[in-house]
Amino acid sequence: MNISTAEFICSNTKMEKLPEVRLPEFAFIGRSNVGKSSLINMLTKRKGLAKTSNTPGKTQTINHFIINNNWYLVDLPGYGFAKVAQTTRGTWEKMISQYLQQRLNLMNVFVLVDIRLTPQKNDLNFINRLGELAIPFAIVFTKADKLPKTKIQLQVDAYNKTLLEYWEELPKQFVTSAENALGREELLDYIETISKQYKKP
Repeated sequence: MNISTAEFICSNTKMEKLPEVRLPEFAFIGRSNVGKSSLINMLTKRKGLAKTSNTPGKTQTINHFIINNNWYLVDLPGYGFAKVAQTTRGTWEKMISQYLQQRLNLMNVFVLVDIRLTPQKNDLNFINRLGELAIPFAIVFTKADKLPKTKIQLQVDAYNKTLLEYWEELPKQFVTSAENALGREELLDYIETISKQYKKP
């Protein structure tokens, strides 16, 4: 897929204020500091499209970007490590849950996982929750440039070994790097393929 246009549309915390359900939608989520904004900027080749920060919990709203005028990329608040008040975190969780379960044009959720880490409990809980709710998703391993090439597959294999304790079949996976665009074409091609299956509610 070639991305010719990528524009920020809106930020919201209320379902009723989200853009009209008319185009296929793909959401990106992960633990705070997993590199989500950097990945989005890499995919779109628009530096600064999604705001990056060294402070975990920077994304606090549901952010919509329209890509090529024919699909939405959605940047969701992170979960886990963010240094925010418990009440704020609870509000985020409710907002994310409503979005994931009620957004009719949501085609796939990309769950970002730092490839350098051992499987984290909050990642696994979130992934398993998506499975329970029958929400389509894929796992995106980030920051692959931080590891030697020989260790990348070892990390993926170790993660999959843990996943197979919960899953009979592994979800779709991508290995990426925002630094060198690893995995960019594969991920965009996947989005393009799924987009073709979209039928407006």
